[in-house]
Amino acid sequence: MRNIGLALAVCLTLSGCAAVAKPVVPSAAPESADMEAADELGAIADDYVKLTLALGEQEAGYVDAYYGPAAWAEAAKTDPRDMRELGNALVLLIERIDGLPKSEDPLVEARKRFLSAQLEAAITRHAMIHGEVFPFVREAQGLFGVTPELKPLEEFDPVLEEIENLVPGEGPLSTRVAAFENGYIIPKDRLQVVFDTAIAECKARTAKYFDLPEGENFKLEFVTGKSWSGYNYYQGNYQSLIQVNTDLPIFIGRAVDLGCHEGYPGHHVYNMLLERNLTKGRGWQEFSVYPLYSPQSLIAEGSANYGIELAFGGEERLEYERDVLYPLAGLDPDTAAAYWALQIAKQALNGARMTIAQRYLDGDITRDKAIALNQKYQLVSAERAAQMTDFNEQYRSYVINYGLGMEMVRDWIEAQGDAPVWRWKAMERLLSEPMLPGELVE
Repeated sequence: MRNIGLALAVCLTLSGCAAVAKPVVPSAAPESADMEAADELGAIADDYVKLTLALGEQEAGYVDAYYGPAAWAEAAKTDPRDMRELGNALVLLIERIDGLPKSEDPLVEARKRFLSAQLEAAITRHAMIHGEVFPFVREAQGLFGVTPELKPLEEFDPVLEEIENLVPGEGPLSTRVAAFENGYIIPKDRLQVVFDTAIAECKARTAKYFDLPEGENFKLEFVTGKSWSGYNYYQGNYQSLIQVNTDLPIFIGRAVDLGCHEGYPGHHVYNMLLERNLTKGRGWQEFSVYPLYSPQSLIAEGSANYGIELAFGGEERLEYERDVLYPLAGLDPDTAAAYWALQIAKQALNGARMTIAQRYLDGDITRDKAIALNQKYQLVSAERAAQMTDFNEQYRSYVINYGLGMEMVRDWIEAQGDAPVWRWKAMERLLSEPMLPGELVE
């Protein structure tokens, strides 16, 4: 959504940016206009990358991945730009995009829309780094380009009642569910083999439909001290570092979840296709950098979550986990159906996580209350509920990208056709083009 006036107002109010004048675009002969516009768009893209790297020097973790020219990253470190200068430059760059003539190439127009949306998100994050605190919904819209519709927690009570029938007994439902799921923990000495096997299967199912880059690979590490359960650090040249957090016990279902989400057809594949098709294939440098707080994250997280369903449709996942992963983990395959049924039922609670985050971050409830509500409506242990709350404190409205992002991606892809081949083709397009969240619902 174009709102350059608001963006400029935020910039001026919060960052002390100097007033900017809309650049004058010189007239050009018709035969050279297209070439000049293309050159200008390329220059804008280069400046966008440099500005993103400079903003990343103001906030650790803002730049999630970068594999462009090393000199640009070094310049961002050795010649830092202050917040005033950055705010001014962000607004000016948006106005330069607005001054470009319309292209007859739909992909070029998509590129312009992508850059504008990413820059508007950068302006929002710039204000937040400077100390501005936005209400949850407005923050989500500014950073990720969507306005989440949050349901009252009471709407999830019928789901809890249904799950009562799956895990009967005495005491709070969350306690019973946690106790039940404790029977499905992967022993630490079997984590490596279970995850290696699951990721290999995720890759094989993806490679059946995608032509993956030659030489692509990843390194898997188990780590501690994180607020998340898994993370992909894309390294460029089709390589990733995938980390899995072992602070809390890891359940058998997480092997496929994280194998698909962080690997295939999730984050690893998404970044590889952008690098191959856009950065290297078209020379579009803006895709060599990935700012975490941007509309790109809703596409990334939503497609990574939907990728689990795409790779393991229907009961295929149950059958694979029961027949392959349960024996590797030393778990009883005869009980796999009961665990799987519970996980399917719990998916209907995904929206509650956003509502709890909103209420906590907007100051409506205390941290202790947020933990208690996460425990109740996410059906997790107190320790895991605290970790979820830690995530909300660190990443704030980013949480919308998982549940809402998955719903939006699912709806868009499944509207392309029922056959698996058409859904995989739609997924490949989504991961290979400058798609924005708003385009998923148009």
